[in-house]
Amino acid sequence: MSEFSHEPVLLQEVIEGLNILPHGIYLDGTAGGAGHSAEIAKQLTTGKLIALDQDPVAVKVATERMKDLPAQVVEANFKDTQLILHSLNINGIDGALLDLGVSSHQLDEAERGFSYNKDAPLDMRMSGKGTTAADLVNTLTLEELTKIITEYGEEKYAYYIAKKIISEREKREITGTQQLAELITSSLPPAVRRKEKNPARKTFQALRIAVNNELGVLQEGIENIFETLNPGGRFCIITFHSLEDRLVKHTFRQWCTACTCPPQQPICTCGGVAKAKAITRKAIRAQAEELETNRRSRSASLRIIEKI
Repeated sequence: MSEFSHEPVLLQEVIEGLNILPHGIYLDGTAGGAGHSAEIAKQLTTGKLIALDQDPVAVKVATERMKDLPAQVVEANFKDTQLILHSLNINGIDGALLDLGVSSHQLDEAERGFSYNKDAPLDMRMSGKGTTAADLVNTLTLEELTKIITEYGEEKYAYYIAKKIISEREKREITGTQQLAELITSSLPPAVRRKEKNPARKTFQALRIAVNNELGVLQEGIENIFETLNPGGRFCIITFHSLEDRLVKHTFRQWCTACTCPPQQPICTCGGVAKAKAITRKAIRAQAEELETNRRSRSASLRIIEKI
C-alpha cells in the first residue's frame, strides 16, 4: 500500500475562512490524510478538532499524523455528524470543513478501483462496504445506467455508453477498470475520442457518485452539520464538480435568504429570517501558484457561510 497522500487544496483560504478561535471546537468532516485537519488543529490551544472519515485507512493515517495535536479522529460519514458529536458530549461547534475531493491515495491506490488509468477491480466504494461499481454495471437496466451516466456524469453520449456496457456484459462480466474504460472509449465517436483527454472520466465520476450516494449524503450531511454550528460559526465547503457546487450554492443561498415570498409580491408576508450570511459572494478558486503545484486544485471551488 502506498503512503496515504492528499495535498490539501485552498489550504490558506480555508484557514482564513474558518476564522479559527484557539479555544473553539471544530469539525473536519472529510479528514483524508489530515492535510486540512492538522493545520486546523495547529491553530488551537484549549480547543479541539473532531475529524471524521468513512475510509478506515484514512482514519488510521490521520490519527497517527495528529497524535500530538488537539484532535480526535472518528471513523464515520459526515452525514452522521450530530450523532457522533452527541456521543462525544459536544453540543455545538465553532466551524466546519468539508473537502469533497477524492484523495490522491484513493485515486493512486489501484485496488480501490477509482482510476481509469490503472487496471483494478471495479470497486469505487469510499468505505469499502456495500454495492460496488461492478455490481451496478452488471445489473442495472439500460435506462438506469443511462440515467446515472447522464445525471451524475453530465455525459451526452450516456445512452451509447450504457448500450455498449449492456452488450458487453451479455458476453462476459465486467469486472475491471481498464475493461470498462476501453468499453466507454469504444462507444464514443472517433472525433470525441481524439478530443477528450480521458473519454472515461465522466462515466467513472457518475459511477463513483452512484456507488457512494454522494449527492444524497452531501445534502443530508451539510444540513446535519449546519444544525450543530454555534452562532458565528463558519462553514467551508470545497467542491470539485458542478453537481456538488450547484447543490452547495443553492443550499447556502437558501440559508442566507430571509424572505421566501414570490418575487412578484410587493410586500413580504412570510416573516422569514435568514439563518446565515455569505462570507463568499462567489466561489474562491486556486491561485496561479497552487495551480502549478497541485493539479487537483484546478477544479476546486470553496464557498463559505457564517451561521447567524
